[in-house]
Amino acid sequence: MNNQQQFQQNQEAHTLRDYIQLIKLNFIPIFLIALTGLLVAIIYAVNAPDIFKSTTVLKISKPSGSVLEGSLIPEFQDFGSDRFIANEIEILKSYRLRERVSNALVDSFRISNKKEDFSLILESLEYNTDKKLRSIDDIVKSLGAKVSIDQRRGLDIVEISVESESPTEAALIANNYAKAYRDLNLSYNREQLTLIKNFLAKQRDEKLSELQLVEETVKNYQEQKGIVQLPEQAKALIEQSSDLQAKMNVARIDLTMSEKILAEYKGELKKRDPDISNYIENLATQPYIEKLQQQIADLRTQKDRALSSGGASSKIIKEFDSKIEDLRTKLNNQLSVYKAGILASTPDEIKEITRKVLEEEIKYQSILASYKKLNEIVGDYDRKMNALPTSTIDLARLTREQSAYEKLYLQVEERYQQAIISEQSVPGNVVIIDDGRIPPKPAKPNRLLIVIIGLVLGVGMGVGFAFVRNYLDNTVKTPEDIQNKNINILAWIPQIEGMESGNKDLEFIVAKKPDASASEAYRALRTRIKFSKIDKESLKTILITSSASQEGKTTTSVNLAGSFAQANFKTIIIDADLRKPRVHTVFNSKRYPGFTDYFFGQATFEEIVRNSEVNNLDFITAGTIPPNPSEILSSEQMQIFLEKLKGIYDYVIVDSPPIIAVTDSEILSSIVDGTILVVSANNTEMELMEKSVQILKHEHSSFIGTVLNNFAYRSGYGSYYKYYYYYSRPTNSSKTKKVKA
Repeated sequence: MNNQQQFQQNQEAHTLRDYIQLIKLNFIPIFLIALTGLLVAIIYAVNAPDIFKSTTVLKISKPSGSVLEGSLIPEFQDFGSDRFIANEIEILKSYRLRERVSNALVDSFRISNKKEDFSLILESLEYNTDKKLRSIDDIVKSLGAKVSIDQRRGLDIVEISVESESPTEAALIANNYAKAYRDLNLSYNREQLTLIKNFLAKQRDEKLSELQLVEETVKNYQEQKGIVQLPEQAKALIEQSSDLQAKMNVARIDLTMSEKILAEYKGELKKRDPDISNYIENLATQPYIEKLQQQIADLRTQKDRALSSGGASSKIIKEFDSKIEDLRTKLNNQLSVYKAGILASTPDEIKEITRKVLEEEIKYQSILASYKKLNEIVGDYDRKMNALPTSTIDLARLTREQSAYEKLYLQVEERYQQAIISEQSVPGNVVIIDDGRIPPKPAKPNRLLIVIIGLVLGVGMGVGFAFVRNYLDNTVKTPEDIQNKNINILAWIPQIEGMESGNKDLEFIVAKKPDASASEAYRALRTRIKFSKIDKESLKTILITSSASQEGKTTTSVNLAGSFAQANFKTIIIDADLRKPRVHTVFNSKRYPGFTDYFFGQATFEEIVRNSEVNNLDFITAGTIPPNPSEILSSEQMQIFLEKLKGIYDYVIVDSPPIIAVTDSEILSSIVDGTILVVSANNTEMELMEKSVQILKHEHSSFIGTVLNNFAYRSGYGSYYKYYYYYSRPTNSSKTKKVKA
């Protein structure tokens, strides 16, 4: 039953009301901590620099591919918008892009006339108010912390926000960031076309040099041999063969260019999946695909040959075009089937590069077939030229070579110009929707919010401190703490006003200030002791002890004895603390002779009994301190001495040492009628109190309860204590009446 009551009491100790009371009890430290948090927040809010924020908005769309290449199944190019935007955001956060922005900022700083418009790229000198320009690496790191890049949910819109102490610098960084990313994105999109353009530029220069060399050779040959007039047959062969040779040379250039692009694509694909790269290469050389490509190359060559001879009619040319278109349709249809099969089983992240490798592989095989067919026809023309007269063969070959290089150069030049136009015509997939504007007012700090947060954190830390303090503090604080341990409490004694200032005269409060609240509390203790046992005559000797020193047992002993005396009970107090006696100091008397001197025959009974200033109250001091206090207190003589006092006085109050420190109190508790344990609020540890009660509850237990000493009433305690404190305090009118009396 007791365990159940204790459980219920512990449950009640954790109600909301108890938490509120705990906060009230710790109001002062909570207030101070909250005030400190508020002051820190105010100081920070006042001294925090203004931060300006500028934002530029970009729309990023997925690339549609090169204008020179077409996809047979374009739906496979869509590999996830969210993944694409996430990849672009990582590019925006890359070191390379931030480095570009940093260099642009440094250039802007150097040409600017307003150096005060810059903050982030500058650093303060340690012993100087001047600022110097940071290194590029430091600026790059600063941009990583000051620039935020976010995607609007569900949209292809990306916001680049920049924070800086300078509004102009914030807008400048945001705009430079957007521009640098747009330029970088454009260079990525044009990368393949730029490669083609640069290759054609190199080929153009080479072919021009070769043409000039051939022209010089023809000129020298004619000067050496004289002007040789070629026959009409040779002129016709030169015209036909030079045109085909020029086309063969162009095919060789296209083949080289396609080979370079294919090698680049294959290298990238092999890094991710080498098996797919090998499979595509085998697929492009399948017999059916090769046959179609050879047939197309053969028809194209026949068409070119007919055109170069000049004898082909428009009807024949149309027939060639029709046959070529039919074969190309068959080839495209077959490639569509292959593409669908490959891309359907290809992971999304390599689907695009797989498509490019497949298309470029087919293109390479087609150019290769055309080149081989043209090479065969040019070889036929070479054999026909060898049948010309010997005198005209060399000049015919040189003339054909000159004509072929002229046509080749013109075609390469035309291709080069087309590549330039194609490169410039490729748009980027980044559009700047909103430029970063110079913010008119700072975005940070929100000083009011900082102050509010500081106050909230301060209050939170204060409340946390109160709970931690309460959790770690294992001392007895209120009467409930004693009751929750199933220990009887007789009374709670409030702090004696004035004692904290060192006024020892107030220690005997019932005699010095009988109208004080502490005096009323001792009278209440007296009443409860009287009614603690049914047989009042069996409770005459009362032992007062404590768990440790400095808990108020002597003060309680003296004032309890005084309250009995004031009630017209003949009372005596004995100082049985033979370790550190103090009763004589309370009554401003000498320590000896005392009851130990009486035991050893050094003084009479009449000499050790002394009168106090209170009627009906006598006291006996400790006397000479013996070397064996425990033996004296446990002796039969001590029992006889107490019996003698019981025959003379109504109540005998015994002041004893702390029970935890020595065994004196435990010995005395077995020979007295009642034992009271003094517990000091906010001083006595809970474990010590429980241990003391356990010791006092022996076989012949005289323990009747505890007294909570130095209990300071606060608003956090229950109404019962409030009313008790209120009615125990003297009013001004009562003080006046007592003075008059």
